Amino acid sequence: MVDKKSQNTETLNQAIVTLEEITSNPSTPKNIKKSITDLTTELKKQEYSVSMRAANAISLLDDITQDPNMPSYVRVTLWQAVSTLERIRE
Repeated sequence: MVDKKSQNTETLNQAIVTLEEITSNPSTPKNIKKSITDLTTELKKQEYSVSMRAANAISLLDDITQDPNMPSYVRVTLWQAVSTLERIRE
């Protein structure tokens, strides 16, 4: 059980790093940076289980990727983060 939990935590941290790369890119639109920064903050909170935080993030990222003004490279990177988060299981 501990091994699976640490594996899920590591996977969550990988997704957070991917999201932080998007926010540090100067060509990412400000509204998208704000949404992703808020999402990253929520992912780091310890209130809920790792799997719950991942599921909530996937839902929010799906909404964020629907933005028609989003550059394609940001959308692809967000999908990469979603793919990483989907590997997290209880």
